[in-house]
Amino acid sequence: MNRDDHLLYEVKNHVAWITINRESQRNAITAGAIDRFLDYLDRAEADPEIRVVCLTGTGDRAFCSGADLGQTMGQDREQALSAFKRYAAVLKRLASFAKPTVAKVNGSCLAGGTGFMLACDIVIAASHARFGTPEVNVGLFPMMIGALIFRNVSRKKAMEMILLGEKLSAEEAMAMGMVTRVVLPENLDAETRDILDALASKSPIGMAMGKRAFQSVEGMPLDKSLDYLAEKLLEVAGTQDALEGITAFLEKRSPMFTGK
Repeated sequence: MNRDDHLLYEVKNHVAWITINRESQRNAITAGAIDRFLDYLDRAEADPEIRVVCLTGTGDRAFCSGADLGQTMGQDREQALSAFKRYAAVLKRLASFAKPTVAKVNGSCLAGGTGFMLACDIVIAASHARFGTPEVNVGLFPMMIGALIFRNVSRKKAMEMILLGEKLSAEEAMAMGMVTRVVLPENLDAETRDILDALASKSPIGMAMGKRAFQSVEGMPLDKSLDYLAEKLLEVAGTQDALEGITAFLEKRSPMFTGK
């Protein structure tokens, strides 16, 4: 494990774990941790042994409470803009990541933490977790996070959450489309492990090609998107993993995917 003050990186069973490590500060994210976050995503993408990335926080009180507001006080305009753009870069990187991404939400997920969570493909939340964008309560607004909120939540429910700044239960967040599964806290580890194991068993190249294709057709007219995806299906079907998967199915055995 590679340790630093605010962010941990560990690889285990084809999974890269990125853990926000500031439990006493409710896992508030710092500018330094944002830079390391980008480095860790680069490392996970380049490592062929890694098939899934899982993001979580230490302890059971908070997944991430957003930016460390105390650290941002006193910054000049250029420093603040640089910090905001680096955070936006992490969201873009996560949202477009070629490998599957999972958020294990072990506690409160607020403000900037909501952005991290929404940028992931799958979100598993403990039932005691709380969600929300409380920026309006301190005179701010969830600007970059909004780009992801509106890609996951209906406009009126999104605006209600953003404008009121109230905390939502895990069940409410799931009903709004922000969360994939809600489980009891004592089942969170096992549920996450099962999902990570399942993802790690799939074809890495098939999932990467599929994710990129779906990202490309967002906003594309229906007829063009269908034609584009037909071409991409042909490309996926031509991989060694596709041949192995079909052969294994016919032979009634588990496939051995290599990512080729």
